[in-house]
Amino acid sequence: MNAVGRVMKRLLHAVAFLTRLPVPGPPIAGAADVGRAAIFFPVVGALLGSLLAGAARALAPRVPPLALAVLLVLLLAALTGALHLDGLADTADGFGGGRTREDVLRIMRDHAIGAYGATALALVLLLDAALLAALLERGRAAPWLAVAPALGRWVPVPLSRFLPYARAGGGLGASVTEHGGAVELAGATALALAAAVGLAGAAGLLAFAAVALLALALGALCRRRIGGVTGDTLGAGVELAQAVVLLVAVAAG
Repeated sequence: MNAVGRVMKRLLHAVAFLTRLPVPGPPIAGAADVGRAAIFFPVVGALLGSLLAGAARALAPRVPPLALAVLLVLLLAALTGALHLDGLADTADGFGGGRTREDVLRIMRDHAIGAYGATALALVLLLDAALLAALLERGRAAPWLAVAPALGRWVPVPLSRFLPYARAGGGLGASVTEHGGAVELAGATALALAAAVGLAGAAGLLAFAAVALLALALGALCRRRIGGVTGDTLGAGVELAQAVVLLVAVAAG
């Protein structure tokens, strides 16, 4: 397989791993494929954002900003299978209700959503919708609809590079922690920065800095509480980062 073919294979694996979008070609063969595909996680975020921007452009003349913002939040959840929202809820339940490392990991593995998880989901979704509505009212939503998911999907790459997988026996997130390397981190960072600055200028650079600080804080919390990361904490990072980007966008307006 030539270089172009390898690049396309990684990109398609990233799309297949992070979204429900149909992907041509053979399915993901294993964890190593996902780890190598991490370099294109921000590109997948930007792709999702472009779909959201297209929907916003089509619906804006007919739908009021708040209703449109809610529809865009629902569309993103549908396109991703609510993968990261599930991680956010499990992380909130585990970190909120667990006293010991073993308690936290056990609670996060439970599929039921508790009070902490439900509260976290409600607050983050409400915040996303409110911030998007503010941007739509100002006519400034289009670039941020791409920047927010692009930077959000960058966050798991450094977290999984610098922290070990917290569970014995592996899991969904282990595919990135065990097979993503320095090349994937450098490439994903360059692509995330290019998307942020190219689409939003200086405010995009500010958003990247805010997301990097979030990743640092979340990584420190995960190391202290559970000794590393899991797929759930990586998903929580995606959702929290998206909200932070939108908050920066509104504040910088």
